[in-house]
Amino acid sequence: MFKSHTIKECDTMQTINRLKILLIILLITTNYNIMAQNKTLETITIGGGCFWCTEAVFDQVNGVESVTSGYAGGGIANPTYREVTSGLTGHAEVVQIEYNPETLSLEQLLEVFFKTHNPTTLNRQGADVGTQYRSVIFYSNEQQRETAENVKRLLNEQEIWDDPIVTEISPLKAFYKAEDYHQDYYAKNPSQGYCQFVIVPKLEKFKKLFSDLEKKQ
Repeated sequence: MFKSHTIKECDTMQTINRLKILLIILLITTNYNIMAQNKTLETITIGGGCFWCTEAVFDQVNGVESVTSGYAGGGIANPTYREVTSGLTGHAEVVQIEYNPETLSLEQLLEVFFKTHNPTTLNRQGADVGTQYRSVIFYSNEQQRETAENVKRLLNEQEIWDDPIVTEISPLKAFYKAEDYHQDYYAKNPSQGYCQFVIVPKLEKFKKLFSDLEKKQ
């Protein structure tokens, strides 16, 4: 009886050890997958007028993981919306886009950017006027700069617009996240007047030109 009880205890301990090993393997695999996913994501910062519009468009693009409204390209740290809209800080309203290059290439992302705003009007988008509304691409590395220059050149050669593209291409020195009420503005205020008259037509244009890049609902 004593021997039989000892064997059962050993079997129980072996089962527990196997479960511990399986749990450790599962945790390691999960962490590895999370790390691998994070490594594939890239970030680009762009401005095409009011960031509410740009954010709303890229929230619809397949392969985009996150869109954050903010400010870049100015001369002071941590500017407020009021300071930026004064036009005195030199910042542009921008969005910082985190995307998966295995799903969405930078070329595709920039084509969406160029074709869903007017890149030929200097410091202006529709009724929004000032340097804070300039068309701009802030690159984080040399590869992004080269890609942005190439896409801009190719679109200029296609003569899609009557005037040449004036989009600024500059290195990103700092990005400052905008106030919370600016984040997901269209999603939170779809019936607001500006959203209906300015953002909705941009979304319709995106869906018409880039139906293959639209996120599946």
